[in-house]
Amino acid sequence: MNAPLPVLMYHGIHADADARGRFDPVYSVTPAAFAAQLDWLCVHGYHTPLLRELDCAGTERRVVITFDDGDVSNAEVALPLLAARGLRAEFFVTADFVGQPGMMTASDLRALTAAGMGVQSHGATHRYLADLEPAELERELVDSKCRLEGWSGVTVDALALPGGRGAERERDTALRLGYRRVLNSVPGANRRRAAQDYFERIAVTRDMPLARFGALVEWRGAGPRLMKARYELLAGAKRLLGNRRYERLRARMLAR
Repeated sequence: MNAPLPVLMYHGIHADADARGRFDPVYSVTPAAFAAQLDWLCVHGYHTPLLRELDCAGTERRVVITFDDGDVSNAEVALPLLAARGLRAEFFVTADFVGQPGMMTASDLRALTAAGMGVQSHGATHRYLADLEPAELERELVDSKCRLEGWSGVTVDALALPGGRGAERERDTALRLGYRRVLNSVPGANRRRAAQDYFERIAVTRDMPLARFGALVEWRGAGPRLMKARYELLAGAKRLLGNRRYERLRARMLAR
């Protein structure tokens, strides 16, 4: 069995709904909580390699920090907090979101890479890849990769599945088109990975206490079981309702 490799999944870093960016009541972590989580990683001796560095053997404790979508808070809030601690992260950006209100610009992407961060793909449009026909899927992945490489000036060779929707077909297509790694939203610590190209992630949410965060990073206690159970419950609802109906239901529930 491999040593655990926790991969953390963030979205926006927002103090409240009035902060710059696109606030999400579930996934928008406060700046104070994010800073405390980074400090916890430092105190517990974790290093934060980029994905391309995982092939290098090492005995140090490692955790990969990732962000999805491309919220402007990634550059304005997360980047300074990471840099102040000498930590790094991979930013999975949806190409069509670049330059939109509340999202990062091409200049922000260049600032990330200049600071030693990674810029990777979260699709071109954020459509769920599992819903696309083969030709649409290829266009989505090729277009995103090309545009992000042009803006950031670095090679884009990893993909985070939008909405976590995708399986073998999406992974195989991505690998064929030049991506080296695919990240999903399945909870786990990557202990049993047979290959280095498909990774589970730990979603960090707004209401997560620091003690639970630490337990999930170390993948111990009841937290991992509860996270897996919640994921399976929601996955069942998505299969039953379909992606569109599920998203409409989620939006109505969050609006209450």
